[in-house]
Amino acid sequence: MVAQPQNAEFLVSARPDLIAAREEWLRSLKNTRRLAANTLEAYERDTRQFFQFLTGHLAEPPSLKDVATLRIADLRSYLARRRNDGAGARTLGRGLAGIRSFLRHLEKQGMANAAASIAMRAPKQPKSLPKPLTTIDARRVVEKGEQLNEEPWIAARNAAVLTLLYGCGLRISEALNLDGAALRDASARSIPITGKGGKTRMVPLLPIVHRAVEEYRTLCPHELEAGKPLFRGARGGELHPAIIQRDMQKMRGALGLPVTATPHALRHSFATHLLGRGGDLRTIQELLGHASLSTTQVYTGVDTDRLMEIYDKAHPRA
Repeated sequence: MVAQPQNAEFLVSARPDLIAAREEWLRSLKNTRRLAANTLEAYERDTRQFFQFLTGHLAEPPSLKDVATLRIADLRSYLARRRNDGAGARTLGRGLAGIRSFLRHLEKQGMANAAASIAMRAPKQPKSLPKPLTTIDARRVVEKGEQLNEEPWIAARNAAVLTLLYGCGLRISEALNLDGAALRDASARSIPITGKGGKTRMVPLLPIVHRAVEEYRTLCPHELEAGKPLFRGARGGELHPAIIQRDMQKMRGALGLPVTATPHALRHSFATHLLGRGGDLRTIQELLGHASLSTTQVYTGVDTDRLMEIYDKAHPRA
């Protein structure tokens, strides 16, 4: 069960049979599907808000039967109400996803028909362009001397991880999943990386990447053997992304970087800076491990000056 504060704001407005079905669904999300705590809290909140809406919509607390026979018109009314209250497209889309998950759970139990929620299209999400760092800021972030940790080996570790994000365009999960035997050969020009969907791609290696990882290996007090993670936490265990994200947050304040300077922004910077130097989208797509070119094309929106320069030089009527 997802913990709920004991006050009126968090009371669920619904009949006992619907409350019981919802609690069973939340338990299955936690114990069987093992969803993250933040996701569980979001689903709990979204369904609670939906039940509150239905209470006004139906003029009484909803029952399991009411939810089992929902129509598309009911869901549209709910989204319209939330939109009028100021909810954006992302919030509405996430809320609909929670309701859909609950109804699908009920459908599997033979307690509802989820057709309406499945047929309901989520609000169109706004396109958010990446916010890359400048080349100067990106270089500062990956330098060992700019890391704020007093432990030299941890400073070297953070610099090596961030160098992989900016120098190779890796996702933070891809960098932290590297095996202890990886990057031992300083002459290697590339490395296989397994990304989303289990797809493997070859990523070129710059000398600076080898140097950063080698310095970390030299200073690290833990044995970095094959079969265990290359990057370790302070006590030698698994290094979690939140630690790198937290240290990056500290660097933002110390270096005067914008709030958009996150570890993932270094991956965006990798792609954007390649594009700005004349790299083509197909190659960048392969380097990033994007399944679709349309995903990579979002980077064309962040380097307009460079694209217009190429257009002016190349187009015969420019």
